[in-house]
Order: sequence, then C-alpha cells, then structure tokens
Amino acid sequence: MNFKDIPFPNFSADPCSSFYQYLTSQRPELLPMERWKTSLSQQGQADPSLMSSNQFPWPHGTTVLAFTYDNGVLIAGDRRATEGFQIAANRMEKVFQTDGYSAMAIAGAAGPCVEMAKLFRIELEHYEKLDGQPLTCEGKANRLGHMVKANFPMVLHGLVVIPLFVGYDHKREIGRLFKYDITGGRYEDTDFHAVGSGGKDARSTLKEYFRKNLPEDDAVKVALRALINAADEDVGTGGPDLVRRIFPTVKLVDPQGVRDVEDTQLAALCEAIVNQKQET
Repeated sequence: MNFKDIPFPNFSADPCSSFYQYLTSQRPELLPMERWKTSLSQQGQADPSLMSSNQFPWPHGTTVLAFTYDNGVLIAGDRRATEGFQIAANRMEKVFQTDGYSAMAIAGAAGPCVEMAKLFRIELEHYEKLDGQPLTCEGKANRLGHMVKANFPMVLHGLVVIPLFVGYDHKREIGRLFKYDITGGRYEDTDFHAVGSGGKDARSTLKEYFRKNLPEDDAVKVALRALINAADEDVGTGGPDLVRRIFPTVKLVDPQGVRDVEDTQLAALCEAIVNQKQET
C-alpha cells in the first residue's frame, strides 16, 4: 500500500505535522497495527486477543547493528528472514534510509517491521513539507519511539518490532545512535548496539573490535566481522553467500548524508574475513 496515494479531503482544514497522528485520527484502519489485527482475526476466525504467535509462524528478520565511527555512524544488517525452522528469504532488506541524514534498521516480525520503516519515512517527509525544515535528530528518534509504543498491543501476538535508529546531528556535528525496547522506550547509545536473535553474538564481537573514532574502512570491516560471527552462532542470522553474491546491507550516515557501501567492496571484505577465519 502506498500511503502517498491516499486522499485526505479534510487535510487542508486540519493540518497536522505528524502524518502518523493524522492517520490515527482520520483513517485508523490504514495503520499497520489495525490492519494486522484484521489479518489475525480473519485468519483465526477468533478474537485476536486470544491468539498467539505460535498459531501463525510469521517471517522474522535478524540481526542488525549500529555504531559510531570517526565521521558519523554506521548501520548494518544481515539479509536472512526465518519462518520457524525454515529460511523464508535470503535477500530481505532490513536497513532503510529514512531521510537525507538518517536511517533505521529493523528486527522482528518482517511484515510489520517493513511497514513501520515505510511509514516512518513518510512521517519525516510529511513533517518537512509542512514545517519547511526537517526534524532534529532527537525529534526523529522521539517520533519513532511513539510508533513503536503504538505497536505494543501487537507485541502480545508475537508481532514484535525492534528498530535501531541512527542520524547525523548537524548541531552537535556527530553521528547519533538510538535503541528501543518493545514498549517504545528510547535510549541513546554513544558507542554501539545490536539487536535480533544474533544481537548478543554481534555485540560480543563489537566489544572486542570497536574503538572510538574508527576510520570508515575499518568501521565497515568491524560491522561485517560482527555479522559473520553472529551468523556462525545464530541460525536466524545469514552470513555472506559468496556463491550467490548475497552480502549484508551496510549504510554510512555522515555530514554528506546517507551512503550505501557498494557490493563490490563488501564482497572483497567478506572474502578476506572468511579466508582469515579458515586460516586460524
């Protein structure tokens, strides 16, 4: 569903800088939470409050991580989605650019996660168009926290959405990293964080290799090493596939904006890391 194509005839009479708040008041049935409630009810033919995630093996995505480096902040994720004990997808995108100077990564139930990322991007675009200027980095983090909090009723059905949010703060001239809990609690981390089923394993690697003010190239290597080590320990995390050329998604957020690390660079670094692990 493309939220941009939804007509709102009363919008000009009731301008609101929050697209999410406007949907809540005018078209609540279009909110991800409400549509997933309807889906649960239709599939189960029962009260959604009595259902659990065990009845519906939704695809889940893991693992994502983020940390600061000398010029900004890096955010990355593997590409695997699992459905129970099966691999649902090997090319899932879990890292999204949300505006010119911010990005988010998602772990949890794949469908609601992707919908939240898309809705959050429109939320930021909507605010900037109405106010004529973008939200501050902290303001963006707060808006995302409200959306995670609104999803809490679906957490009880197993549709968990846990994001990581990063942005470049032009006032402080630094990259910033925010993490969340399932209730929408927002916490800033000045170094690194990782979430998902392989998050603990990724954090263990980051604890060993992370350093303050890492150069960009070294930061990318550390991110890939953390994801590869997580894939070694966690069945839900996909490592680099050198045969089918599937590599993690890595984005850099710095004063110039959001940039993707090219697959050619990722391929060379992943091969070097895998070869090094085989030699030891």
